[in-house]
Amino acid sequence: MNKILEKEYFSEKVVKLVVEAPSIATSRKPGHFVIVRACERGERIPLTIADADTARGTITLVIQNVGVSTEKICALEPGECLADVVGPLGQATHIAKVGTVVCCGGGVGVAPLLPIIKAMKEAGNKVVTVLAARTKDLIILEDQVRPYSDEVIIMTDDGSYGTKGLVTAGVESVIAREKVDQVVTIGPAIMMKFVAQLTAKYEVPTMCSLNTIMVDGTGMCGACRITVDGKMRFVCIDGPEFDAHKVDFDEMMMRLRSYN
Repeated sequence: MNKILEKEYFSEKVVKLVVEAPSIATSRKPGHFVIVRACERGERIPLTIADADTARGTITLVIQNVGVSTEKICALEPGECLADVVGPLGQATHIAKVGTVVCCGGGVGVAPLLPIIKAMKEAGNKVVTVLAARTKDLIILEDQVRPYSDEVIIMTDDGSYGTKGLVTAGVESVIAREKVDQVVTIGPAIMMKFVAQLTAKYEVPTMCSLNTIMVDGTGMCGACRITVDGKMRFVCIDGPEFDAHKVDFDEMMMRLRSYN
């Protein structure tokens, strides 16, 4: 069970694993995540499902090596098994035909964005995808998002690929030229905060995913408490996706810093 079939390095610290999980592959929807343990005494790690292949019975996970537990997961090789893969968990993304959708992802945030891009396109929307990272080497899944995007805009902080600038510049360039009906943003909290501020100015409905703050994934630990529209919510139970214009990002970033 949970055998790793494929492994690919996107960068030194970011790894893609294709994992055998037929029941999850069949029932998963965009926005869902799984809880993973590398070994029997390992820490529980929530990871968004980046893709699934029902014919092969596999799911795709993208892991950023940021600590002991993720390092253990990233060190596993094809043929080895994860101790646990539990899911799908969380609330699925609301997918509807709304018109033009801009999907913007920063860094590893592109992984959970990929199934949303696919679903939005399959629902009949025009999809413009904005991929952003510090440098060219940190842009991931570009080849995977292109078949489901009417246009792909690349933004890098240092100008090493695409256009030099922040993700907000790429999003605003689309809003300036045509009517945008919805924005989806997934990435670092600071990135989502500024995307939300931008789209609020133009009154464009915006959805964000707050998966980076999850720990336990069941609502028991309370680590993913956030404030949405003045009310307390749990990302793992009520989300991971919320109306970005109602999220208290400053509170979220303060709580994220407490884990460092």
